[in-house]
Amino acid sequence: MRKHLANAGYGALDYVSYPVGMLLVAPIVLHRLGSAEYGLWMIATAVISAGGIIASGFCDACIQRVAYLRGTGESARMPQTIRSMMAINVLLGSVLAIGVWIVAPFAARHVGVARLAFPAECLIALRIASVAIFVRAVESVAVGVHRAFEHYRGTVRISTATRIATLATAAVLALVGYGIISILVATVSFLFMGTAMQFLALRKFFGSAWFWPDFSPVETHLLFSQGVFVWLQALGGVVFAQFDRILLGIWLGALAVTPYSLCVQFAHPIFGLSASGLNFLFPYLSGRAGNTSRKGLKKTVLKALACNLILVACGAAILLLVGDRLIRIWAGPAVAHSAAHILPPIVLGSAMLGLSVTGTYALQALGQFRTVAIFTLAGRAAMLLLMIDLLRHQGLEGLALSRLFLGAISLLVYLPLARLLHPESEERNRVSALTISFEAQEGSKL
Repeated sequence: MRKHLANAGYGALDYVSYPVGMLLVAPIVLHRLGSAEYGLWMIATAVISAGGIIASGFCDACIQRVAYLRGTGESARMPQTIRSMMAINVLLGSVLAIGVWIVAPFAARHVGVARLAFPAECLIALRIASVAIFVRAVESVAVGVHRAFEHYRGTVRISTATRIATLATAAVLALVGYGIISILVATVSFLFMGTAMQFLALRKFFGSAWFWPDFSPVETHLLFSQGVFVWLQALGGVVFAQFDRILLGIWLGALAVTPYSLCVQFAHPIFGLSASGLNFLFPYLSGRAGNTSRKGLKKTVLKALACNLILVACGAAILLLVGDRLIRIWAGPAVAHSAAHILPPIVLGSAMLGLSVTGTYALQALGQFRTVAIFTLAGRAAMLLLMIDLLRHQGLEGLALSRLFLGAISLLVYLPLARLLHPESEERNRVSALTISFEAQEGSKL
């Protein structure tokens, strides 16, 4: 239990370290370099974040596979899995990095026209961001392996230290008069060092083994057949993440975006902390899916769900009680007045989305990546259709209600999970697991 609590704490630290650091550093950069340079920094950061998420979208399949092999005692297969994952991420990261590099001149001209910064500076910033995308893709392989071994402390310490060093350097560079290009170069430098440290830390599990990219036929097939659904979720998340605010800005104007965005920003940690704090559940269940009865897995899932419910309920209660006051302090009475009617449905929607975390991790641990992807993408697509209709008829309040609908849809993941954890499904799932293991053994002989 102590190990799980520690992993939950490190998962939460991994989630909060960057936004808290940004809150401290952003005013310094904005004050010293001006809004144009700050805007360029935010654009480059968004490109790195979105590109990194898409490039590492297959990694959950690797976590599940490595944890499963660890649980069944087939550790000799792990290096093949990791090398295959490295090959997939190197390929995907390279494609995205090259794509951003090629598109950078066209994007830079538009950003320059918008007077955020000079086109030449924008071009350099975006091309630095393209390099960072590739490094993030490689780093995510090592981070995923640490998590598959349920070793969160080491990887989170490295990533947190890297983020703190990056943000502290950004503040110092801004204070002494250096611009965003210098900050981005420092960011990529620290990212390189952090990635190297993540792989060096893997020696405690694999000794001096090197994980060069290698498309092992069997492992690549297993990773791709499952990981493609996780990748589609990641891609859909990036695409849908800002669509509601774009639609709102087009429909009601930029002024209406502010209260809505603030409510979403305040409510999102309910889901974010649940997802990061309970992330250890995914490798934990993956490692036991092959040698634990459905009754035992069900008991573990119910305990995790109870913790999930307590965490979500506490966060939602705090925001429902004092959220309007926090927004008033943060943005003033005018924005707080506009946000008062839309905060409750947004908070409740995020709470239900947060409550779906246990079910999502449990399904993925049991290899049901396709099921999770279908529910996630279908829910977001339905939300967008409902969003357009409610926005037309109810305005800002309708948009907030659409997020409540998304939260309710997300809870449907518990229906297939309940069926999988039913005792009657145990024999069928055991046969499926043996089939996969047999295919892997046969493939390794070829």
